[in-house]
Amino acid sequence: MTAALVAGAACVILILLNLTSMAIAGRRWMRARSELPAARPFVSIVRPLRGIEEFSAETLASTFAIDWPAYETIFCVQKANDPIIPLVEAAIAAHPHVPAQLLVGDDPICPNPKLNNCVKGWLAARADWVVFADSNVLMPTDYLDRLMGAMKEDCGLVVSMPLGVRPRGIFGHVEVALLNTFQARWQYAAEAVGMGFAQGKNMLWRRAVLDRAGGIGALASEIAEDAASTKVVRAQGLKVRLVDRPFEQPLGLRSARDVWARHSRWARLRRVTFPLQFAPEILTGALPPILGGALAAKFSGFSPIATAATVAAIAALLYGAELALTSAARFPLTWRTPFALVIRDLALPVLWIDAWLVDDFTWHGHKMTVREPVDETAEVG
Repeated sequence: MTAALVAGAACVILILLNLTSMAIAGRRWMRARSELPAARPFVSIVRPLRGIEEFSAETLASTFAIDWPAYETIFCVQKANDPIIPLVEAAIAAHPHVPAQLLVGDDPICPNPKLNNCVKGWLAARADWVVFADSNVLMPTDYLDRLMGAMKEDCGLVVSMPLGVRPRGIFGHVEVALLNTFQARWQYAAEAVGMGFAQGKNMLWRRAVLDRAGGIGALASEIAEDAASTKVVRAQGLKVRLVDRPFEQPLGLRSARDVWARHSRWARLRRVTFPLQFAPEILTGALPPILGGALAAKFSGFSPIATAATVAAIAALLYGAELALTSAARFPLTWRTPFALVIRDLALPVLWIDAWLVDDFTWHGHKMTVREPVDETAEVG
């Protein structure tokens, strides 16, 4: 009976945690409108680019359609033969009303190729407010309103995780299941308990905060620039805040290999940069409470049919709530979505175990390892 009570209590606690995280995220996603900024100052947007992606033309064009009084965009490319360059030049020429420039070159201050690509953009930025935005972010017209509206006095950094949209194929939907109603909702839950952390997809910096830490070179202190950003902000007694609704990233067709490469890399980076916070991730998803319920039923002497019914009821509760949240938040929802949620939850423990066992990964053609020492003496203003 003791084993049944322990398993049952664990099941109930995990169910409540899942439902609470959904409620927290859902409340943010379904607000009538985000807070408007108190002021609309000049802003610099730095976009690191590499290669042409399926939606490159659209995401580039979105940079020039932001409704904001004055901003500049600085596109950063590492190699002069990158095929994205003609597309960038054409976009800049087509939108002369928005100050924009393309910078080509590399500043290898650390093993992180994206950060190295951003250095020249940070140095060229003229504003006191600087946004780092990945190439595959689709910027809405109120992009800067939503970022600046989330910036408060106690905040040093505003971020947005990606919101997966326009998936094609089952693994495109698995990516959506990982990004939207799983990673994003747990990130909102972490912020709600005072543990907000950065994600490098969209980051609005107060320039003074990063300058106090030594400039952009401070982000080379960790292999992941978003982990370093989190630690830089917290070290100054400030908070990382999230926008109310994440900014979209069109996904298109995804293969199982694409999804695994991205999320195993992220898991390995979380494990090495925040190991104590990463360890409990094995308890997330629907699988742990379902397993807890099954064990509680078995230890209580339930028949096989009653045990199966218990498992089915828990799964229906959790997946039903997540599907309802997906629908209410107007996230991508098709007949593939329920299957994608199950595939995701089966993959989560495998990703967690892999993160503890494997250190190496390839990112944009760069072979990297979380074991590699980072040059913490790098100083770039």
